[in-house]
Amino acid sequence: MESEEIKDVALCLDRRRLIAGISGVAVAAAASQSASAKSSREASAAGYPVTYHRTKVIDGIKIFYREAGPKDAPVIVLLHGFPTSSHMFRNLIPALADRYRVIAPDYPGYGQSDMPDRAAFKYTFDRFGELIGGLLDQLGVTRYAMYVMDYGAPVGWRMALNHPERITGLIVQNGNAYDEGLKEFWDPIKKYWADGSDASRKALLKLVTLETTKFQYTDGMSDVSRISPDNWVHDQALLDRPGNNEVQMDMLYDYRTNLPLYPAVQAYFRKHQPPTLIVWGKNDFIFPADGAHPYKRDLPKVEFHLIDTGHFALEDKFDEMVPLIRDFLSRKIS
Repeated sequence: MESEEIKDVALCLDRRRLIAGISGVAVAAAASQSASAKSSREASAAGYPVTYHRTKVIDGIKIFYREAGPKDAPVIVLLHGFPTSSHMFRNLIPALADRYRVIAPDYPGYGQSDMPDRAAFKYTFDRFGELIGGLLDQLGVTRYAMYVMDYGAPVGWRMALNHPERITGLIVQNGNAYDEGLKEFWDPIKKYWADGSDASRKALLKLVTLETTKFQYTDGMSDVSRISPDNWVHDQALLDRPGNNEVQMDMLYDYRTNLPLYPAVQAYFRKHQPPTLIVWGKNDFIFPADGAHPYKRDLPKVEFHLIDTGHFALEDKFDEMVPLIRDFLSRKIS
């Protein structure tokens, strides 16, 4: 009897060990699956960053901006051109936001930002630079690289001149800093700068028509079928808001203030030598490649690429430009 009782006890212990072992395996498997699921979610999040659409009030003006990427990552500020908005960066933002905090604002009178009355607000590049700088201050951003395009260049140059210590690098896409870059397209605008007349101002209203907006997206493009018509439909709807055409004429007139600033901008390049990537649509009629080459004079280490496309190069050559941009950022921006 004692032998049988001992066998029963041993068998019971074996069963308990077996059950415990199975339970341990199940717990380990569940933990592994949970870790795997978490890793999968994180990988998914990293592969498909979320873009947030936000506003801040700066000096009483509502400034809209798009933001994506980790809060503690190096910051890239994307500065848009005419006649568009941060909408031009809608595809670039998620392409960079896995590794960078990306911020793309709209200037007053553009995109989703306020369009204050011209009687109470001066539409100038100086004012835009102040407001975008104020936005970055509110966001706690003290170091950043800039992607500048078209109007984004004079906005960005003012920010760089005000706080050169904040700039970690530059990506320049059809954004001017040299007299050589203002060719035939600018002749009627220069006439308006010279005489400031109503006649010269009215002659420029054709620049805010659908025909010209579409031209900016299609001229010089290697394959127009790659350009979404949504671009000029979106931009034209904003240009056609009551009073916006006068805002655009004010900005075209104020563009004259950029030329006297060029020597200071070029001196900034020479003194600070910010890491710089040029990705320039070489077929651009508005900002031709004549304006790209002079950067080499002041930035001998510039990484220089002329792309076979037009003004809004990202719409056509996104697949060519993004690898260049990501490679540059990975080596130069931290």
